[in-house]
Amino acid sequence: MISTEINLPRKLTNQLLHLAQLSPEAEICGLIGANQAGIPSSCYPVDNSATNPDNRFLMDAGQQINALRAIREKSETLFGIYHSHPHAPAIPSATDLELASYPEAVQLIISLNTKGVLEIRAYRINAKTAQEIKLNLIEI
Repeated sequence: MISTEINLPRKLTNQLLHLAQLSPEAEICGLIGANQAGIPSSCYPVDNSATNPDNRFLMDAGQQINALRAIREKSETLFGIYHSHPHAPAIPSATDLELASYPEAVQLIISLNTKGVLEIRAYRINAKTAQEIKLNLIEI
């Protein structure tokens, strides 16, 4: 059964928001690993190699492979894929829906297109359809 809500550690959330703030004009992207208890625990930033990184992300293939290797070497599992929307809401774009891979992974989208408050939302994307997942921030 696919969960309709997930727990995201506040420390990891803050790290993702900080990475997005460091790149206000270009989308950031990367992977999130989960520990053996299934709790998201590690962030693996990957360079965005898209031709137009201001409105699209494409993970650098070599870095993505290295991140997946690091996840495996830490005995983690792939929990999610994250990216930012510097100039758009935190909802999947048509491109996000079209190109989504790893339907079992949570897709986290961070929006900088807000006034003073950053937004992060989670989705499952499968067969070009997005289902929003409720995020619960937890302290660990």
